[in-house]
Amino acid sequence: MAEQLASMRVDYRSVELDVGDLAPTWHEQLGSWLREAESAGVAEANAMVLATAGEDGRPSSRTVLCKGLDPRGVVFFTNYTSAKSHDLRATRYASATFPWYPQHRQVHVRGTVEEVTAAETQEYWRSRPRGSQLGAWASAQSVVVRDRKVLDDALAGVTQRFGDGPVPVPAHWGGWRIVPEQVEFWQGRANRMHDRLRFQLGRDRTWTVRRLAP
Repeated sequence: MAEQLASMRVDYRSVELDVGDLAPTWHEQLGSWLREAESAGVAEANAMVLATAGEDGRPSSRTVLCKGLDPRGVVFFTNYTSAKSHDLRATRYASATFPWYPQHRQVHVRGTVEEVTAAETQEYWRSRPRGSQLGAWASAQSVVVRDRKVLDDALAGVTQRFGDGPVPVPAHWGGWRIVPEQVEFWQGRANRMHDRLRFQLGRDRTWTVRRLAP
């Protein structure tokens, strides 16, 4: 396996990315690349790998879906009692990576975190499929369960509870926003000489763009 892994290699032949190619703001550039990934048929183009760390400094990562993007940051929704939410409350910091492998692109977002407002959570909740709404009630996310039947029984219970009526937002569920301090746009290039351009927020709250060595 070690030999097989060592031989796995893709030589990127993508177009270059320079400062003049970027949109005026990080969120406009991220939105543009998101739309391009979706148009190219990338499955779940809004998927991002969220990295957090607990009070003990040990990191964790998992994939979540970006459900909000504007000048304030990127938003995802989850259970507020989950492991990731415990980490976010402990450190108030996170990073996320959008990996668009078919396009040889990545975007890295790093910054502080904040809970979104109840109104923002409610607005997004209304757009969720009913099954996803019920699932949010049924799953005590990150808690150890005995077997699959525990989950199936919990879902059956909340399905019966709400019947054909509306499913309200659980008190333990809502959104987190990553408020960026750095946003890096990565474009794969030949010979591993990749283009890396980073939007950096300064102490004066203005953004500058810097090129990084690959």
